[in-house]
Amino acid sequence: MPTLAVNNFNIVCATLGGFITLFGLISYLIKERFYLSEALISLISGLIFSPHAANLIRPEEYALGDAHTLGTITLFFSRLVLGVQLVIAGIQLPSKYLLKEWKSLAYLLGPGMVAMWMCTSLLVFAFVPHISFLHALAVGACVTPTDPVLSNSIVKGKFADKNIPRELQKIIVAESGANDGLGYPFLFLPLYLIKYTGHGGLSADGNVRTAIGLWFGETWGYVIILSIIYGAAVGWLAKELLHWAEGRKYVDKESFLVFAITLALFIVGTVGMIGSDDVLACFIAGNVFTWDDWFRLETMDDSFQPTIDMLLNVSIFIWFGAVCPWVEFVHNKVIPIYRLIFLGILVLLLRRPPIIFAMHKRIHQIEQKRQAIYVGFFGPIGVSSIFYLYITLEFLEQIKVDGEVRPDAEYLMEVTNVVVWFLCICSIVIHGLTIPMTKLGVYLPRTISGVISTARDDRDAFHVEDTENPRDNEQLPRTASGNVISNSTSISILPNVRRIGRTIIRAHDSKANSQVSVSLPQTPSQTPHSGSKAGLSTTRNSQEDVEMTSATEPSQATQPAAMVQRTIRFPDEAHPSSDSTGQLPPTTSNVSKIDVDTG
Repeated sequence: MPTLAVNNFNIVCATLGGFITLFGLISYLIKERFYLSEALISLISGLIFSPHAANLIRPEEYALGDAHTLGTITLFFSRLVLGVQLVIAGIQLPSKYLLKEWKSLAYLLGPGMVAMWMCTSLLVFAFVPHISFLHALAVGACVTPTDPVLSNSIVKGKFADKNIPRELQKIIVAESGANDGLGYPFLFLPLYLIKYTGHGGLSADGNVRTAIGLWFGETWGYVIILSIIYGAAVGWLAKELLHWAEGRKYVDKESFLVFAITLALFIVGTVGMIGSDDVLACFIAGNVFTWDDWFRLETMDDSFQPTIDMLLNVSIFIWFGAVCPWVEFVHNKVIPIYRLIFLGILVLLLRRPPIIFAMHKRIHQIEQKRQAIYVGFFGPIGVSSIFYLYITLEFLEQIKVDGEVRPDAEYLMEVTNVVVWFLCICSIVIHGLTIPMTKLGVYLPRTISGVISTARDDRDAFHVEDTENPRDNEQLPRTASGNVISNSTSISILPNVRRIGRTIIRAHDSKANSQVSVSLPQTPSQTPHSGSKAGLSTTRNSQEDVEMTSATEPSQATQPAAMVQRTIRFPDEAHPSSDSTGQLPPTTSNVSKIDVDTG
């Protein structure tokens, strides 16, 4: 007998699948027309699905009511997303990019990260009551790295292609990928000092010398340097193996495209086993894997990696919306809500823009001051900060006295949880709304002015002076300004000739300054005393011919650049320009068209 199985698995599958399906139906409208971030939409949806609203996604039940288990799930989920994202980020960069642009990256990862760390720590120290500067350094270290997941919204898509130079996009991707793994030294220096010197060093056998020794030995040696060496070795070996397999036609198309994703999973698992920095290892492996640009060029036109990227982005931010401690922002014992709001605003304004603006002349990718302001402001706080948050909580839970977490460590855990989550939410919301609000502020005055001007022009355009035979003149086709088209008149079309909803001919091209003239053929039926149907039919056919000509034969000035052709042909893949028989298609015959002169 059929039974109704409303369990957590079925609810999660239905909720997640239904949301992604509905979001996909309007995704282009949201991201390319309204310029809204998919991270922001997913975060709000996660809040709606959470126990705070619809109660469709219940994270605490999945963790069996244990807060530590819930934190572990969030940490591992963040590791997975960061690992895949950073391998993809490394592959996106051109050949030997880290080696060629080491000077610009040195400024961003050296003075840039130090300034962001210190600025955030000072603000936390100023706004959070009863906290030491050493504790503030640990909180500031969690939000020092910029997020590669949220950075995708400003380096991909129509807005980025139109407004951000390619070189600037690449340096943003490289910085956001590298500084995620380099957040460990900034975090573990204060954590080791807190463990061995905080609260009188109680429960810890050591001192400042022990803390500094562990910081250099474990953090820099075992975590940072080992992860770089391991990531480079695995990336190079994977590249050579894929070259070897592809050269002998051992690999099919599907396995070739998924190779980078599986490489990320392998590195996350193996580096996680040895306790090193899997985040940095993934980024280094991705960059070394495409060191010769071969794999990047071969997969440039394929959409598998962006598809996986989108699925992971949507899933992780829905989870963040569900597990975020929304209530604790208002009801907590460490900081009032009004201080949290001021802290969030000042961190976004002062954490990154001043240092980027101060050293932008030394970074050749940042050519203008407005670009420096843009790069400085868009240093989002996201998945990487939550990743470091739960690493911090995991470390502080081990500082115990008589089986209980030490009081100073317990207080720091609550401060870090509230502050880092709130700063992450502020960054997702503010950075997700900045581009659409900026576009609205720029285009709204222009739109209002354009509507007013169009209304005035329309009143003048429909004012036609009386002629000797107005009835006959009404039967003839007219231009947009109301002039009658004569039999053999060559018309220089100054305004846009429009059909319903779109433009056929653009009268003025800013690049070519071309003027289009159309000569209508003379027919016996096109006389002043013939019926209006003939004249209108001629005009309609001529317009359709012009549309066909402009669509099939664009001018040389507006032809797109040649696409990079893939060199790999898999055994099960036919040549793209051949038919089912393997023969190239015949050339199309010439299409008759009217003359369109471009001056």
